[in-house]
Amino acid sequence: MTPDTMLSSQDLIQMEDKYGAHNYHPLPVVLAKGEGVHVWDVEGKQYFDFLSAYSAVNQGHCHPRIIDALIKQAKELTLTSRAFHSDLLGQYEKYVTEYFYYDKVLPMNTGVEAVETALKLCRKWAYEKKGVPTNEAKIIFVSGNFHGRTMAIISGSVDPSSTKGFGPYMPGLTVIPYNDLDALAEALKDETVAGFLVEPIQGEAGVFVPDDGYLKKAAALCKENNVLFIADEVQTGIARTGRLLATCGNCNCSKGCENNPEVKPDILILGKAMSGGVFPVSAVLANDDIMLCIKPGEHGSTFGGNPLACAVAMAALEVVRDEELAKNADRLGQVFRARMAKLAEQSDLVTLVRGKGLLNAIVINDTEDSSTAWDICVALKENGLLAKPTHGNIIRFAPPLVINDEQLDACCTIIENTINTFQK
Repeated sequence: MTPDTMLSSQDLIQMEDKYGAHNYHPLPVVLAKGEGVHVWDVEGKQYFDFLSAYSAVNQGHCHPRIIDALIKQAKELTLTSRAFHSDLLGQYEKYVTEYFYYDKVLPMNTGVEAVETALKLCRKWAYEKKGVPTNEAKIIFVSGNFHGRTMAIISGSVDPSSTKGFGPYMPGLTVIPYNDLDALAEALKDETVAGFLVEPIQGEAGVFVPDDGYLKKAAALCKENNVLFIADEVQTGIARTGRLLATCGNCNCSKGCENNPEVKPDILILGKAMSGGVFPVSAVLANDDIMLCIKPGEHGSTFGGNPLACAVAMAALEVVRDEELAKNADRLGQVFRARMAKLAEQSDLVTLVRGKGLLNAIVINDTEDSSTAWDICVALKENGLLAKPTHGNIIRFAPPLVINDEQLDACCTIIENTINTFQK
């Protein structure tokens, strides 16, 4: 059998089941092509993608400018490791630090690697700059978080599906309630606390948006207590929430905030859409007083900052700015939530709509252990739209940010018709 052999969706699903690890439970659809907001399965059926690879494909599938950058660089040089300099790394580092207004960037590959990097950087800063006794630094996580599934990160998780059966867990991580400033203030009384790690909007938890002012007040509390405010914007960053960064607040610009952002994280974590879904690229950004705590040999990655990644990331970020994707996400996100709010008024199945920009979710009037949300997503698939439930009874909707008014209208109609005619 060769890759050109004609296999059905069912054949390919069975092949994955037989030869692959069973660590995912995907919808029963096998995709073979993507362009813009659309994907096609192996039988040729077209779908609207309303997951965007968990917000990695903000620029749309196979954006021609990003693909062209990939092909051009792939013909020249793909990898040097960091044993040598490359002609693109310095250019990329200058570009990305000026784009987001930080002194330094530490390039990595995946989102979870970037979070791990931020944790290490935070601890190193605590020992070198804050004066926390060796091996006593603590980092505060919040309940409902999702930062990945490495051993260190699940040690700060309260999700049994991530933690059960994988202990013992790493010490030095404290978990407090999300969106709870009193709990944060209490936790910060511990002088060994080095950092506070938070998602500006909790995506995997079901698109939980905190109270207005929560992030700004949390950052202020951290500053008062000489604790680093660490923002995980792997999913919320790169224009997804209607701002370049969710921590930008309510500014209407399409670029990073140089002047008076709502929150300026001490450490900013980015990934996913850094490359438009074309190549693994992630980044940790901080100013010199924090970043220069890391010395040669103390952290790194063979592929981190490779020439191919640098070329792709610069092209992907140029697309975000040139096509004003943050403004599009902000405007169409308001349209989408208005349509879904009307649906919630009409349907007994939908009880709540929440989100920001084009990161949104509807809550199904059912228990977390029910199959209703899953069954609705299967029905949506049959009707030409792909979405995925999270936490049992929540359906997240996150289309590529290149979606236009006509396409969004068609998608809202699919969602409305599917739910209005759905039978448990």
